[in-house]
Amino acid sequence: MFRFILQRLLWWIPTAFVILLFVYSMLFYGAGDPIRLIFLRAPGDVAWDPDRIEAMREKAGLDRPFYVQFGDYVWNLMQGDFGNSLVYKRSVNDMIRVALPVSVQMGVAATFIVALVGIPLGVLAAFYKNTWLDHSILGGALGCWAIPTFVAGPLLMIVLVIWLGIMDVPYGWDGLFSTTVIVPLLVLAFRPTAIVVRQARSAVLEVLGEDFIRTAHAKGISNWLVITRHILRPTLAPVITQLGIILSFMIQGAILLEVVFGIPGLGRLVANSVVDSDYPVVLAVVLMGSFLVTGANLFVDITYPILDPRARQTQVKDE
Repeated sequence: MFRFILQRLLWWIPTAFVILLFVYSMLFYGAGDPIRLIFLRAPGDVAWDPDRIEAMREKAGLDRPFYVQFGDYVWNLMQGDFGNSLVYKRSVNDMIRVALPVSVQMGVAATFIVALVGIPLGVLAAFYKNTWLDHSILGGALGCWAIPTFVAGPLLMIVLVIWLGIMDVPYGWDGLFSTTVIVPLLVLAFRPTAIVVRQARSAVLEVLGEDFIRTAHAKGISNWLVITRHILRPTLAPVITQLGIILSFMIQGAILLEVVFGIPGLGRLVANSVVDSDYPVVLAVVLMGSFLVTGANLFVDITYPILDPRARQTQVKDE
């Protein structure tokens, strides 16, 4: 297992380097000069002073060739230094240290909601296949999938804030257990729940046709014991795979959500940095996103053999 984990981590290094090179090239050649943008936003004639702009670019090291800037950035990155923000004049490490825990908490909590709701509904739909309950669950999942995030958020606020009046307008961040995160968490979990419901239903239907399930029913074992002892473990393997991917993309893909609800996570940080062409911050967030995706996939690869012995045998053969 250790060798398998080490191989996965080693594969991540060239992948992250290619991603970093691609994003750095896009920012260098196409995103605009951040120093010039800073001066253009400044009041008065200073915004049009080319000498001061060039002096600032030289001080920030942006007047050097591409390969020199990229080499310096990679060298500093190897020492754990993401550099300094060109706009906010702060260490990018400190900015990531503040924003990352917020996004991780939101992503993990939303994934927990998705699993808590999606897996039982998928199991129920499979057990009552082609009944009104199955059709209702699948129809609800399809409805959740069809509603975009930018529509689900306002709809939930209309229902919870205006119609029911059970909460104030959710904005800002007061911790994971505050009422302000209820709507963002529900919106974040809305569409992924539909994926997990369908995945769990398909996995359960596949297992229900196995001989050992028919034998368990023939012995008179209750449906509850059949589900918990014989169905859930092989069923959870593909569902856990889906949840790992969902978690990584939840943490990265909450840009619109964090901007709208004023949540100080990675999403809002990267949105502001893209607008400002703040290279170091954008690159740091992209690299963190790559690391999160790799970590989620590694977690899935480790968990899958635990849940499904057949996968463990395949992994041992590959090693």
